Order: sequence, then structure tokens, then C-alpha cells
Amino acid sequence: MAAVRPGLGRIIPGSSILFLCDMQEKFRHVLFFPQIVSVAARMLKVAQLLDVPVVLTEQYPQGLGPTVPELGAEGLQPWSKTCFSMVPAVQQELDARPQLRSVLLCGLETQACILHTALDLLDQGLQVHVVVDACTSRSQVDRLVALSRMRQSGAFLSTSEGLILQLVGDATHPRFKEIQKIIKEPAPDSGLLGLFHGQNPLFR
Repeated sequence: MAAVRPGLGRIIPGSSILFLCDMQEKFRHVLFFPQIVSVAARMLKVAQLLDVPVVLTEQYPQGLGPTVPELGAEGLQPWSKTCFSMVPAVQQELDARPQLRSVLLCGLETQACILHTALDLLDQGLQVHVVVDACTSRSQVDRLVALSRMRQSGAFLSTSEGLILQLVGDATHPRFKEIQKIIKEPAPDSGLLGLFHGQNPLFR
């Protein structure tokens, strides 16, 4: 098999991992929280169907509470952290996978833990795919600028469905029918059209 060209951002299940960042009870007030959790839950279901490993973190759970149940992550052991980046807490998960090339990143907040995690992963030479419809912030200005900042640094911005279809790759895949049911309904609106509307100078 030909090697994947790094600049293209192609992903395959065998060299990918899904990061789920800090979708906790005390963040329920964050704008579009239910929508991004719903999309992240889709990503989790697909990852489990395709045997893509999943890492879940919780930011200071003593104060910010546990992961919300609607994510469907009850079978995962969360990594507790205080650092904004997920990477220091889960470095051993990365080290245990020498074949790893791509990290799919969901959660909040975009300008804090998502941005810090993305930069740390890029610094390690990994491709980062930010699931834009599964990331949010209290401030939509922070969300927009953080997405632009990550793109400037080399991260790929993708939608959940775009990444899911990259992972499955072919309609003849044995799990395609199950995955098709997951993405049959469009992902819920999480305010992205407003962010990308018109000639947004941050994304030129």
C-alpha cells in the first residue's frame, strides 16, 4: 500500500485515534453544548464500529463534574487533567501506538483545551483533524478565531460526516450500513453557518 501523503490529511482507521475533550456537566451552559455532544456521540459510535481507539478527558472533575451521559461514553475510563492540553494526561496512549498518524479532536472549549491540545499534537508531528461541528466555546468569537488559529498552525478543519466517510472509505465496507444509519440525519446546527458566512477574512 502506498504511504499516505502527510499534506493531504487522509485518515484511515488503523492509524487514527479519537480524542473527546471535557464534555462535562458544568459546561452545559456553553453555547451549542447539546449539539456538539450529539455530534461527538456520533463520532464515538463510528469509532467503536471501526475499532478506532478513543481517549476521553475530564477537566478538574471535582469541580466541573463528570462527563455528560448523553455522550454515551460510559464504557470509557476518563483521564483527569488540570492542564488545558489533553496531551500531558494521555501521552502514554500516544506512546503506545507507534503507527498513529491522525488525531480526530472533539470537545470544548475551542480556544482553550482544543487549541492547546491541537498545538501539542502538531508539535509531535501528528495530523490533527478538528471536528468543527463537535467543538464550541462560550464566546463564538473565541470559537471562530481558535479554529482559524489551528488552521494557520496546520490542523485540518473537517465536519463529522466528512471524517466519518473518510474513515469508512467504501460503501462495500462491512460496517457501512450501520454507519449509514448513524449519519442518515444531518448533524444538528451548531452555529457554524454564521461563523463561515460570506467572505470571512479569517478563512481566506
